[in-house]
Order: sequence, then C-alpha cells, then structure tokens
Amino acid sequence: MVKGLFLAADVHWALVCLIGIAVVFVGLAIIIGLVELMNLVTTKAESKKKADDKEEAQSAPAQTVSTGVIENRDEIVAAVCAAVAEENGTDISAIRVVSFKKI
Repeated sequence: MVKGLFLAADVHWALVCLIGIAVVFVGLAIIIGLVELMNLVTTKAESKKKADDKEEAQSAPAQTVSTGVIENRDEIVAAVCAAVAEENGTDISAIRVVSFKKI
C-alpha cells in the first residue's frame, strides 16, 4: 500500500455526489447571471434606440400619405412570381397574376 497518496477507495460516494451537484448549480447560476446581464444590456440599447428614433420622428417633417400607386410594380410582381414558382416547383411561365394591390 502506498502511503501519502489519495486513494479512490477513501472517497465517499456522497461527497462525490455533493461536489457534482454543487458544480452543476454553480454553473447554472453563472449562466443565469450572464443571461440577465445580456438582457440588461440589450434592453438599455433598445430603449436608447427608441429614444433616438422618437427624436428623429419629431424633428423630421411629416410625410404625405401614399396614393396607393406602386412605383416598382413590375419588379415586385416578378419577385413574387419567382418565389411562388420556386415554392411550387413549377415554371415561372405557369404563374398568372390576376390582381396585385398594395395593402
């Protein structure tokens, strides 16, 4: 028998379980703390951005209401038709646009 060395037989199973549980809970506490810190940082950044947007909205002149005319209608219809054709797995020539309105 070697004296002075810590043998595995000397370690009680309850001590191993307690140390394992303690390590897990300390790790979880650290993760929770990091998530709360990130939440705090992002909340402050969002509130600052909203305040900046509010200042810009107050200083910017009011925009006129749109008349409902779509400026680049052909490009938008082509993009929508291409997406629908891709999703359905058909040729784009099989897509026929009957109506396209701005909502």
